[in-house]
Amino acid sequence: MSMPPPPHQPPSTPYGGPVPNQPPNPYGGPVPPQQPGPYGPPQGFPPPGHPPQAYPRHGVPPQYPAGPGPGPGGWGQPPMGPPPKKKLSAGAIVAIVVGSLVLVGGIGYGVKAVLDSATGPFPAATHKLVVPQTLLGGEFTLVSDLSDTQGKEIEDTPDFTVKDATAAVGQYSGEDGSDGSVLVLSGLYGQIKSPGSTRSSILRGAATDKGSKLVVKPRDFTPAGYGVTVSCQVTTSRDGLSTTTLPMCAWGDENTAAAVALVGAGEATADPQDIDLADLAEKTAKIRAEIRKPIGGAGN
Repeated sequence: MSMPPPPHQPPSTPYGGPVPNQPPNPYGGPVPPQQPGPYGPPQGFPPPGHPPQAYPRHGVPPQYPAGPGPGPGGWGQPPMGPPPKKKLSAGAIVAIVVGSLVLVGGIGYGVKAVLDSATGPFPAATHKLVVPQTLLGGEFTLVSDLSDTQGKEIEDTPDFTVKDATAAVGQYSGEDGSDGSVLVLSGLYGQIKSPGSTRSSILRGAATDKGSKLVVKPRDFTPAGYGVTVSCQVTTSRDGLSTTTLPMCAWGDENTAAAVALVGAGEATADPQDIDLADLAEKTAKIRAEIRKPIGGAGN
């Protein structure tokens, strides 16, 4: 007695379950098992003897654990946090501070100066500025006297409220140079008809320098014992991908006007709102007392 043919069984994978997307046999009967190609098992199925979980599903890229790679989190991990801040180079700070005085004689200010010039004669020339070897009692040492180079641009810029302007520009570094502190003095002396306007214009010139942004508006200070008004502000300046906090103060009297910028490691990366402008104003007044000298024995 012949046995009935076994019931038709759908093709399956070596690990159970039907073969996905298996086309029907056009001639009827069961579908023969899929044969491996010349380069191994069909795509999507592991070879015999290997567990299926060791291979990714078809169309799913393999996942790699975090580990050493190009970044703090390893391969495939985004970098952590923004790049570290770097302060401006000394040359860039010098350019900004010197530029603040050059812009005092700009066209817009020059028009106002022409009107101011009709209000009275120029004051007498009684004081000048010098560029000493040290500032603030020896805390800063002269790196370069720039009065005859960058300062030349200040002298050649027309300003109808300043007569016989002579530049006094110096770059200084911290006493031991280890902290990278930079102090830049950029001033002029002559006969200044509108000292208050000159002082304000110096700070405005620094705030409008290319790449600069005013973040703390100018404030006026009158440090005790110095008899002068000092105005201070804070800008931020970009140099490539880095941003530096740049505090600056300025003064103006009938014979002298100058800007002082002091940038140390702390100031360069500090929040502009945290800068102690009162302290910087006092240091600026002290610098003025050190570099402002009488002409021909005139009183102070």
